[in-house]
Amino acid sequence: MTPEGLVFDAAIAGAGPAGAACASVLARAGWRVLLADASVEPGARIGENLPPSVFHLLAELGLRDAVRADGHRACPGGWSCWGGGRAEASDTLRHLQGDGLQLDRVRFDARLRSSAVQAGVQLRPATHLQIDQPAAGRQPHLLRARPASGAAERLGTRWFIDATGRSATGASRLGARRERHDTLIAFHQRLESAGHGDCDRDRDGRTWIEAVEDGWWYSVLLPGGERVVSFLGDADLVDRRALLTGDGLWRKLQATAHLRALCTGHGYRPAAPAQGADACSSELDRAAGHHWLAVGDAALAFDPLSSKGIGNALYTGLCAARAILAHDGGDAQATARYASHLRAIHHAYRTQLAAVYAQERRWTGKPFWARRHAQAPSGREPRPSPAAATLA
Repeated sequence: MTPEGLVFDAAIAGAGPAGAACASVLARAGWRVLLADASVEPGARIGENLPPSVFHLLAELGLRDAVRADGHRACPGGWSCWGGGRAEASDTLRHLQGDGLQLDRVRFDARLRSSAVQAGVQLRPATHLQIDQPAAGRQPHLLRARPASGAAERLGTRWFIDATGRSATGASRLGARRERHDTLIAFHQRLESAGHGDCDRDRDGRTWIEAVEDGWWYSVLLPGGERVVSFLGDADLVDRRALLTGDGLWRKLQATAHLRALCTGHGYRPAAPAQGADACSSELDRAAGHHWLAVGDAALAFDPLSSKGIGNALYTGLCAARAILAHDGGDAQATARYASHLRAIHHAYRTQLAAVYAQERRWTGKPFWARRHAQAPSGREPRPSPAAATLA
């Protein structure tokens, strides 16, 4: 114990997939790791899909088989109405990893945190971790751990990892700046079926995507039998109050063709109030600095159409841990390379995303689509399909 409090090798603010993955790797290397989970109790999450391509990251954490056995719903592919009125389907039949998963996010996140604790991580639930004083010279970062109940504790850490999501509160305190590339926002709602018999029960585990004139819709069937629907549009072009009040989002859904038919056929009705969430493409101008890094959405965040959310969280968590270990092993440029690598990833992603949006030409004069068509790459590009996209 020092005058500044207990000194950890690494302290991580945020116990989602990115923070938990980073914590596990560092703890297995023998580090003293603090993982602070700011949430008081687990709540519903809209990131529900785990693509087959992400299973190799779970394998690196030793969790692929455990996650597969946790009761998540298999996702055999996607369905989209994009680029025309005709529907298009994709499947995972030939994928080496098999089907993806529609996740119970509370269960999935708990699995990752449990694995971190088993590796030796000290997990502090319901605790906000904030930078009190950045590291200077050889001194550790000084932090304040503020539990939901009880007195705040001052402590020190050699490394600080920001896994606080799109807010990136720790990295911002350390001088990083978030760059937003659009104004996309998601409005989502849980639906329940109104008493249909087993023969009429919804069993479509695919991810549904449907473009409309002012944005696009997404839907998945949850492991518990509920269905999530989400509308994605630009924050300055939609009436947020109307969509978040009463049945506003549900009424907007009635203007769709295919998704409305799906919901009507299974007797769905809203089961919870609509909620809103930031869904823009954004990144930090630097994801690493003097003995600190950002991971997951705190470092770089993606349009939900890309289906990169959970994969990005796990990947950046693993990469950040390796960069920190390499730096401590004498590679002084390891964390700078990590930050440069993330910038390159986001640049390539924005080019690919623009190519997907460019496929939809039915509403070229509408502001939402005109903005995205203006960003379309020149020349001939491969046709990535949005059929497998999901809000991850």
